[in-house]
Amino acid sequence: MGQQVDKDRYSEAEFARFGERLGEQLTELHELLARPGFGTGPATIGAEVELFLTTPDGHPLPRNREVCDVAGDDRLTLELGRFNLEANLTPLPLAGRPFTAMEREVHEVIAKVDAAAAAEGGQVVAIGILPTLSELDFSHETMSDESRYRALSRGMRRLRVEPYRVRIHGAEKLELEVKGVILESANTSWQVHLRTAPGDFARVYNAAQLATGPVLAVSGNSPTFMGRRLWEETRIALFEESADDRDLERLGRRDRRVAFGSGWVESAEDLFAACVRDYEPILPMTSEDPGEDGRAPALAELRLHQGTVWQWNRPVYDPADGGHLRVEMRALPAGPTAADMVANSAFLLGLTSALAVEPVEEFPFSSAYRNFYRAAIDGLDASLCWPGLQEDRPAAELALELLPVARAGLDRVGVDPGESERMLGIIRERVTRRRTGSIWQRETLAATDGDAARMVTRYRELALSGEPVHTWPR
Repeated sequence: MGQQVDKDRYSEAEFARFGERLGEQLTELHELLARPGFGTGPATIGAEVELFLTTPDGHPLPRNREVCDVAGDDRLTLELGRFNLEANLTPLPLAGRPFTAMEREVHEVIAKVDAAAAAEGGQVVAIGILPTLSELDFSHETMSDESRYRALSRGMRRLRVEPYRVRIHGAEKLELEVKGVILESANTSWQVHLRTAPGDFARVYNAAQLATGPVLAVSGNSPTFMGRRLWEETRIALFEESADDRDLERLGRRDRRVAFGSGWVESAEDLFAACVRDYEPILPMTSEDPGEDGRAPALAELRLHQGTVWQWNRPVYDPADGGHLRVEMRALPAGPTAADMVANSAFLLGLTSALAVEPVEEFPFSSAYRNFYRAAIDGLDASLCWPGLQEDRPAAELALELLPVARAGLDRVGVDPGESERMLGIIRERVTRRRTGSIWQRETLAATDGDAARMVTRYRELALSGEPVHTWPR
């Protein structure tokens, strides 16, 4: 979705041609992945952080274009909602001290956006769902004025003309209807990319699927939406329902357009092929760049289509640096602080690395699936199962047991031991003190009689300190 889209209206002939190109590019991808040595090399990581722009009193500020222009930073891109921006961080080698460098860059980019927002009468907040959002913030006027988002909206309406019905039952219930995909803009995330050799892709991807559950359980930062207490990580339910293109004609398809998946995978190629087979295009922009002159093929249509199917863990093909594959891990929320987001990354990457040498496929996929949604609903109190355990464990207890496993995984890929200890120490303290972002938000809302604006203001003050959420006062 980061690719430039040149217009917002497409004909049925253009949709048909785009579908043909997808088939052609799957063949190209098959040939590319069969090349000896393709995509090999040292593991690297990258990240994207999505941010909310708010007024000084904590309400959404729909001025992302203006803030982006003031900031003048190529790392920034507009998101779907006019109150959102995304920052794409610099890729780094996984070995060494990547998390310290990543934390430093997150601080830098947030400070830069905050300064630009101040020039437009606002400020920035990294939080999974902004608690001050209301139904008035989700209209055609609050969508970013970009061709790609207008085309996205029209492409989804082409598949589904009936309203989107969002039903989330947590501590309280939320039920509402909207006409378009604008509700997607309520969610902001912290997305981690891991460059992976094609021969290792299936093992790493399946390991990430299993690892995501317990990591999500300790990372919750989205407990409310529209004044209702819902899941510990409400983003998961909200994103899945607000981008569900399955109308009455498509309810037979097993997975939504945003989904965890339905089984262990055997190759990256299988994932790309399933994406083309199971999901109709919504942005049929074609490209004339074949990636010649010694460059890896662009596969622009395949990449664009893949960017409109939002698996919580998904494959990415990138033609940069001779071409390579990445596992994009999308389930974690933005915030509360740079330290928290980077620590979540260390736990997820370490656990993924450790599990990638195990036969995780012998574990029932249904159990990994259940772990993911239980973690999103109940956070630290979720009841999770795990390979080798006879009984389910509370997520908090399991996470503490898995920290040494994650540490061994980070050691395996060459992360500096002091780096690993500092990052995983943040997770350990958060779990021991039971102080996730979601828990802090709920307690603070209770202490302020549900005053969401007041809570957001306090949240921002503490987040700007840079101190992880487990140290925040009640």
